[in-house]
Parts: sequence; C-alpha cells; structure tokens
Amino acid sequence: MLATLVMTVIGADRPGLVQLVATRVADHGGNWLESRMCRLGGQFAGILRVEVQEARRQELVNALLTLEVDGLRVIIHAGGAIGDAHVEGAATGARGSLATVELVGTDRPGILRSVSGVFAAHGVNVEELASERENAPMGGGVLFKARATVLVPPSVKLSAVRADLEKIAADLMVDLKLS
Repeated sequence: MLATLVMTVIGADRPGLVQLVATRVADHGGNWLESRMCRLGGQFAGILRVEVQEARRQELVNALLTLEVDGLRVIIHAGGAIGDAHVEGAATGARGSLATVELVGTDRPGILRSVSGVFAAHGVNVEELASERENAPMGGGVLFKARATVLVPPSVKLSAVRADLEKIAADLMVDLKLS
C-alpha cells in the first residue's frame, strides 16, 4: 500500500536544495509526484507531494526531517502525526469547474484580501495562486500582478462571481479578467 506525503520546505536559498530533498525521497523509496517551488526574498520555498510504500513511510519522514541540519525546515502534512509533522486531512475530492482569474493594477495593500473575500463569499476554492510586483513601464510606479486558478462549485454561477469581482475591481483600481 502507498502512503502520500505532502510537505513544505523553506530555507535560505542556495544551489543544491532541491537535490537534497530529491535525494532523500529517492534514497528512501519515495516517488516525487508534483511540486511548486520558488525563490522568494532570498528564501527557497516549496511544497511537494511524494508517495512511498507504507512500510517505508516513517523511514522517509525521518530522513526528510534531518534536512534541518542542512538549513531546510521541512513540515510534513499527512494523515497522521509524524515527528515534526503538522496533521492535515486528506483531499476531499472537490467538484466543480476551474476558472482563471488574472489581475493587474497599481500595487497597494489589500488587493488579495478583497479578491479572496469574493472567492470565500461564494465558496470558491483557490487551487493555485501566483503573484508578483514589478515596475510599471515608463516609470509608472509599481504594478501588482496575480493569476489564480480557482474551483467554482457546481452550485455557484460564474456570472455572480464575475459581477462581484467587477464591483471591487473599480474600487481597487485593477484590471480583472475571469475566464
């Protein structure tokens, strides 16, 4: 039987960090299924999902937790308490349709709070979110850009979500696109 582990890793960025994690996973019989990793503010941050034979699960967990010696903090989210692990429930198999939301506007605090508030009010789940700040062309200040993939439940009309997003877009002074 296979066990699935989802983990977050974070530490000061430097070459070789992904290799450290990948080696621990492979050396202990794990299979790397998916991940999202990036450099943020000089830190390496990532989330990944691996599977391993149930009989080798604790062995892999122990090996991953030793990465702290190498400057990587690892938190394992699994179906049971494991070492330094924080326990999370298994995926619920959510249903609905996927939509993409893109926004661009002059950077200011509270943009994501407002947009995510609309999602929460409609029961829309954020599946993936990427955001960044960059200088606007021709010295036009700093832009905030975000792209999210969201899961809209079958009971929610996409047009209602769109209408609420358009209401806040004017107040936030951002361009919003929902598709």
